[in-house]
Amino acid sequence: MKTNKYQRRFYRDWIKPSQMHLLHIMEKETDLEILTDKPVDKDFVKERIHALRWDIEHYINKDRRFLVGLKPVEVELNAPLIVREMAKQARRANVGPMAAVAGAVAEFLARDLLKKKYKEVIIENGGDIFMKINKPRAIGIYSGRSNAWRNLALKIKPKDTPLGICTSSGTIGHSLSFGRADSVVILARSASLADAVATTCANRVNSKKDMQNALDCARAIPGVLGVVIIMGKDLLSWGKVEFLC
Repeated sequence: MKTNKYQRRFYRDWIKPSQMHLLHIMEKETDLEILTDKPVDKDFVKERIHALRWDIEHYINKDRRFLVGLKPVEVELNAPLIVREMAKQARRANVGPMAAVAGAVAEFLARDLLKKKYKEVIIENGGDIFMKINKPRAIGIYSGRSNAWRNLALKIKPKDTPLGICTSSGTIGHSLSFGRADSVVILARSASLADAVATTCANRVNSKKDMQNALDCARAIPGVLGVVIIMGKDLLSWGKVEFLC
């Protein structure tokens, strides 16, 4: 059983920035790896993370359903933008809004940096990524300690970004999942949507026979561009997915 105990992001040891500037920053549960084409103002990043977290935490204090709900939750019309975005994308995936939190924080912070004229931004938040790039990049897929897919990666082209690439697993990490998939990866323009759909898709996979149903569920959601599902030695994919092995 997975726990809420912090687990070191060991996969970050494999990151090869290739002429990008790297910043690692933590704010309570938020643990980000930020890659950019020029140095980042750390104080600005901290300020933006604090503001995004405050919006979410303050709303939770008003409506605890936003934190604990496992189904979509209606939010106030004047709720903070990140709260409304999480609720909106979670509703499309039929999950609780916190299923979209990691993708939402990565995306909102990345867009803040893009507004400051950064040309390339990659933000990884616990396996959930939002990226805008100017040259092809490889994003590795970790699906446990099996050798079957050890070198599997996605090739991401600049023309396909900005892009959210989010992962959920029933066997790896501490996040809540009701399934047993080793890795479910969702590609979407919205990282909030990708995060929420990865959760709902992973929840559906308890055996190999569930994989096709979960893939069909994800591909039917408007905005989803690609899907990868791995369980043991089996892999299914659909959409805008190009592998590097």
